[in-house]
Amino acid sequence: MRAVLAVLILGVPTPDPELAKEVRDRGWIVFGARASGKDWDLFLMRPDGSELRNLTNTPAWNEGLPRFSPDGKRLLYRRIAAGDSFDNNRHGMQGELVLANAGASSPEVFGKDGEYPWASWSPDGTRLACLSPKGVTVVEVATKKALATIDRKGFFQQMTWSPDGRWFAGVANNFDTGWSVARMDASGGEVNAVSRVDCCTPDWFPDSRRMVFSRRPGEWTQLWMADGEGKNRALLYAEDGRHCYGGCVSPDGRYVLFTGNKEEDGDPKNAGAPMGLMRLRDAPIVGGEGKALRRQHPNAKAGPVLALPAGWEPHWTAAPVGGKP
Repeated sequence: MRAVLAVLILGVPTPDPELAKEVRDRGWIVFGARASGKDWDLFLMRPDGSELRNLTNTPAWNEGLPRFSPDGKRLLYRRIAAGDSFDNNRHGMQGELVLANAGASSPEVFGKDGEYPWASWSPDGTRLACLSPKGVTVVEVATKKALATIDRKGFFQQMTWSPDGRWFAGVANNFDTGWSVARMDASGGEVNAVSRVDCCTPDWFPDSRRMVFSRRPGEWTQLWMADGEGKNRALLYAEDGRHCYGGCVSPDGRYVLFTGNKEEDGDPKNAGAPMGLMRLRDAPIVGGEGKALRRQHPNAKAGPVLALPAGWEPHWTAAPVGGKP
């Protein structure tokens, strides 16, 4: 009954048939969403929204911020009491860090409340990079031993480790604004701005050379991409009346997944935001009427964008998490 209820609450996907068929077997997506009127659980689905299932089913806890390990065999996420709410500016430091198998089986509470903030997998899955006011700390998963700490250089949230292990991406406040997307050298600690002023939620392309991130040049937050030096910036998706966050690039680098609605920050305090999936080759896309946006981006297309259930902070793996390749 609970699984059926989850589908009703999350909503049935309204796919673009051609795009849905194209992505259906390209791995699995994990995300947090409301499973009932009270708590958040982690869910798994195919990229077209099919084979949706509840992974955690824990009425006493809210789970969020799931991230597959690079090999797709493990999962990390944070959990807070069901009576608490995730704050999109603090969620990486809220509650307990949990490590589990990729399907959320055999969960292990890795640290106490607030420990290991903004944890991100190393490329080989043996270490975690964590961000706190004290700096960026690299922790060995097997022993929980701190292997190294470097100055955070203005980074204060949303940090992720690049697939090649050379870089960290994060949100920084040391580039003449409180909300810059920045890149840090993981060995030397040197930093550079990728995009300044009202930017957040950075994530890496598989090539570790480019990032996807949210940027607000006007009233509504848009999805953009740029290389690690902050060059070759380009719009991916924009829509009047929709704040776009949580961009995630597919493991093959051909598609982009994101969330968005009229509420700020992906709306984790309520029910999350509808997810959308698009081809990179179709970018830029302007959704809706968007007359001013189309004048600014005359080469923008109208779609297609695959409509997916409401969720928050999705993550994509090519590994056979759901039992099928």
